[in-house]
Amino acid sequence: MLLRTLITFFALSLPAFAGVIDNVREAIARNDFTSANTALQTYRAQRGIDPEYLEALSWVGRGELAAGDLKQAYSVGKQTQQFTLQTLKAGKLDANPHMAIALGAAFEVQAQSLAQQKQTPQAVALLREALKTYGNTSIRSRLQKNLNLLTFLGKPAPALVEREYLGAKPVTLTSLKGSVVLLFFWAHWCGDCKAEAPIIAALQSEYAPKDLVVVAPTQRYGYAGAQQDISPAQETQYIDAVRQRYYSQLTNVAMPISKENLDQYGVSTTPTIVLLARNGNIAFYHPGALPYNELRSEIEKLTTKP
Repeated sequence: MLLRTLITFFALSLPAFAGVIDNVREAIARNDFTSANTALQTYRAQRGIDPEYLEALSWVGRGELAAGDLKQAYSVGKQTQQFTLQTLKAGKLDANPHMAIALGAAFEVQAQSLAQQKQTPQAVALLREALKTYGNTSIRSRLQKNLNLLTFLGKPAPALVEREYLGAKPVTLTSLKGSVVLLFFWAHWCGDCKAEAPIIAALQSEYAPKDLVVVAPTQRYGYAGAQQDISPAQETQYIDAVRQRYYSQLTNVAMPISKENLDQYGVSTTPTIVLLARNGNIAFYHPGALPYNELRSEIEKLTTKP
């Protein structure tokens, strides 16, 4: 079930590239690693190690991780990293989306494999070193997400950049100490975010008497629907239109607009939900949507604590 959920998530969140990537991904969804590796070997014999091969190989690592074969997952992740860097050489990582996806997944799989084998310090060191090298590329938020999963809990919540915003005027997270804070990171293009909004709104209403405060950071992505190469002002108008249409129950919620916030909180997955305890420390960090009962349970734990 976990493996199929992982495959479905990435199928919805990544571009649909035909060929070896789809073949490998479909085989992994069936838990058929023999067919996945055969497809890789056949492709490599015909076309060599190219960006499509590397992304497909990264899927094998993700599949092994989801299946619980941690040592094999780590090995494939390491191999994906090495092959990607050899192929990249002096080129720019973001010049090819397959390369960025492959390298980001390679670090993610290695780090999660290490952490699940109780080698968390090594996983943290791997991610921090990767952030030094690739902190200015498209995989930054993915690396930060994985680092946050290992180190965020119990730490003071990073301050939010609040220069631009929609909805209510933001206040600093420091000033919200004493309340339980729900950070709902969303994107204007994200269907899962739209589906999560009524859940957030219902919990906001239910727990407002217990001092739950919701803040919903977002960012610009450089496009709006089918419109490409639009100005920041035009995209902000589009975000506001999306907010009013799909997030009307949250119109009284502060929505800071800043890429820095999503980078700092490692939002490579939307929505990402973060809960802050009354002392301002991070108590819950979850990339992805959550059903009402699960999120309510986490909020209940924090609101009932003095």
